[in-house]
Amino acid sequence: MAPTESTADAETPAPARGKRPKQGEPVIDRALSLLAVFTDRRRALTLSEMARYADMPAPTALRLIARLVAWGALERLDDGRYVVGVRLWEVASLSPRGHGVREIALPYLEDLFEVTRHHVLLAVRDKDQAVLIERLSSKQATEVAYRVGGRAPLRSTAVGLVLLAGADVDFQERILRQPPDIEPGVAPMPEGQLRRTLSDVHRTGIAMIRRTAPSLTVSVAAPIFDAQGAVVAALSIVVPDGSTPPNVLAPAVRATARAVSRNLGFKTELADDVRTHSQG
Repeated sequence: MAPTESTADAETPAPARGKRPKQGEPVIDRALSLLAVFTDRRRALTLSEMARYADMPAPTALRLIARLVAWGALERLDDGRYVVGVRLWEVASLSPRGHGVREIALPYLEDLFEVTRHHVLLAVRDKDQAVLIERLSSKQATEVAYRVGGRAPLRSTAVGLVLLAGADVDFQERILRQPPDIEPGVAPMPEGQLRRTLSDVHRTGIAMIRRTAPSLTVSVAAPIFDAQGAVVAALSIVVPDGSTPPNVLAPAVRATARAVSRNLGFKTELADDVRTHSQG
């Protein structure tokens, strides 16, 4: 259950009265810090709440919020609270790594969705996390943890494992040295197990994760490649655990991901060459 505002408020101490903005901090950084206070659990906030979470004086926050509202990055509700504006979604939709891949992949995602009638996901990597850029779901589909635009860990999600397996070695090593994720419903994966799992994902082109929360599910994911052979996205399906064996789901997921990759200019045989080389 999402926390109440009073619970969320208790998590962040209020700044001292009359506190000045940090010296030398650019105005753009302060404006972005106000946008960053919104989360899944904090979708509508008052001025004082935004100022407290962004750790800035209320008068400074008010001036910046007024500019963000004028531009369309924020919208003011009738009750005085602020929410993220549609203008931000409009700008974000122009991201080539998001919109471009999504636009090409969507017809194939829809075909896969028609076959499964559960969840079909598309994700890209942003720094140390996966970002969900599309999700097709039926009304009868089981509950899942992530929404479009939401972030997911790399080590404990099927799309995350695919994106991590396709990343460069230096990035992989940095993630491997980090402590295991504490992800609800997923057993932590220590370094040795994660290394073996990434090797399997690289070899087979398939990642699989079972979850017990927020519901019993199994996720099966495959990589999407661009014309240069780089992994640019991960495609997955999420179904109730026990409804369909993962080995039955895998060929459909892999075939869909390859179809999207071909439309991005990737030569499918290159994937086979990479796997053959890695096995040798």
